[in-house]
Amino acid sequence: MSTSLTSQLTQSLRDELLNGTFAPGQQLRLNQLSQQFHVSLSPLREALSRLAAEGLVIAQDQRGYQAAPVSMRNHQEITDLRTMLEPHALRISMQQGGEDWEVAVLAAHHRLQQVEKRAASDPEALVEWEIRHREFHLTLIGGGQMPVLAQFCEKLLAFSDRYRRIFLRERPLDRDIPDEHEAILRATLDRDEARAGELLAQHIGRTAANIAILLEQWESGDDAAA
Repeated sequence: MSTSLTSQLTQSLRDELLNGTFAPGQQLRLNQLSQQFHVSLSPLREALSRLAAEGLVIAQDQRGYQAAPVSMRNHQEITDLRTMLEPHALRISMQQGGEDWEVAVLAAHHRLQQVEKRAASDPEALVEWEIRHREFHLTLIGGGQMPVLAQFCEKLLAFSDRYRRIFLRERPLDRDIPDEHEAILRATLDRDEARAGELLAQHIGRTAANIAILLEQWESGDDAAA
């Protein structure tokens, strides 16, 4: 089995899961996935096992795999952890990050700005927006010398992105997200740790609140259907 093939397959499946292509709780049929991705069952099972370890897939005894479910409790836990860890990681980046980090943050924000202008009216730009949005957030918190913290933040961001893509798929720029990014950037470059951390926590919280409204409706609909 090719390690590179398995890694590529894992990334492709990860993208599909994060994009909400597979519905929460959906059974993942091995034969269908094998045909879809043109791979044998061996690397497919390995890829799904890796994703199960990441929490994006649930391994079921004797029943294969399913896309991880979503819930208000899980969403709230992810949000709570993000609002604790990301502002902390940003403050550390501001303390330890030098000129190279500042340039990287500015560049990431500029790339995000360019696609934000198009994403408001061009649905095809949303995929690129997702990539650049994630890059901006990770660059902000990437200036500190704490790789374990950065790794936790990256994983939480991925989980959070999944909820946003599922429940706010068509409305990533409904509120003043570009202005929020600009404010976070300015406070960061000013090395105003308290202000930057507060703005980042508010930014995370606002998106989470919008998701929670739709998630609650979705759960209520499930309950009513049951």
